[in-house]
Amino acid sequence: MPDKQNHLPNLQDIATAAGVSTATVSRVLNSPADVRPALREKVEVQIRKLGYVRHGAARALASARSHTVGAVIPTLESAIFASGVNAVENRLTEAGYTLLLAVTNYDLQHEYEQVKALIERGVDGMILVGRDHDPATLIMLERQGCPYVTTWTYTADAPHPCVGFDNADAAHRITAHLLALGHTRIGVIAGITSGNDRARERIAGVKAALKSQQLNLHRKCLIEKPYEVSEGRDAFRTLMALPNDIRPTALFCGNDVLAVGAVLEAQHMGLKVPQNISIVGFDDLPLSAHMSPGLTTVHVPSRRMGEHAADYILACIGGESPDPRNKLPTDIMIRGTTARPSKT
Repeated sequence: MPDKQNHLPNLQDIATAAGVSTATVSRVLNSPADVRPALREKVEVQIRKLGYVRHGAARALASARSHTVGAVIPTLESAIFASGVNAVENRLTEAGYTLLLAVTNYDLQHEYEQVKALIERGVDGMILVGRDHDPATLIMLERQGCPYVTTWTYTADAPHPCVGFDNADAAHRITAHLLALGHTRIGVIAGITSGNDRARERIAGVKAALKSQQLNLHRKCLIEKPYEVSEGRDAFRTLMALPNDIRPTALFCGNDVLAVGAVLEAQHMGLKVPQNISIVGFDDLPLSAHMSPGLTTVHVPSRRMGEHAADYILACIGGESPDPRNKLPTDIMIRGTTARPSKT
């Protein structure tokens, strides 16, 4: 048995402890599906018992791969991003890869530094969020030959590989729902648009839907806020303080967190949702269906997006040439926070 202080366990140590050949240990580590379950378990017990870990640098040098994939997301504070990352991690684990995660906090320069650090650590591929990136980030990825894919956004003419959905179209469709109910004064509580193409596209979708009915979004009816419940509450108070002739009867919120804040503040102010004010969100967080009333929102396929992004990167690593553009559908979830505008 190896001395714990002076000797790192190796394949021979595991083989000796398990009573098998080093070739069998190697197969368990590299292609476990090819080893009989009972024998595989026997070897894995000794791997755990001895605390064996493969030497990552040596393995990467031998295979020209690190078996890691990087993902850089805006924040860990949003459940919707967490859902997608979890799907990525599950898919990569199935393929024998490890996920390395970094956060940008919507700072494109910080994103560049994070991507650079991940490349320096030898990741085999990269998953990004959105279309807004420092050009130097994408140049670096391309020149380093690191396959990458952007998520949470899709356009038919996207210049970079993407797995996502049309944010403007989804916002247009849920705004059309409000218009069909008879609302003509619609306000927007958007995310901060700087460095966030998804927030900008959702505003564009609202404006396009209004324009189709010869309506405009009043400049005072558009407020940008960080994605926090308290910010949604603050924005709601500001909009409800507007003069009667422009005060919204319905609100489009850039995500469900802002929408929850708006609903809570409406209730705090003694307003009934949707009798006095209709409110819609975007993302369809699990909480949204269980609110009282349930939140009308856009369902975003975050899990499927994560799975498709991982599949794209794995295919590229494997030498394939998958379709660089993958559009996923969104659904409008009509629940209890929308109704026809009050006549009073």
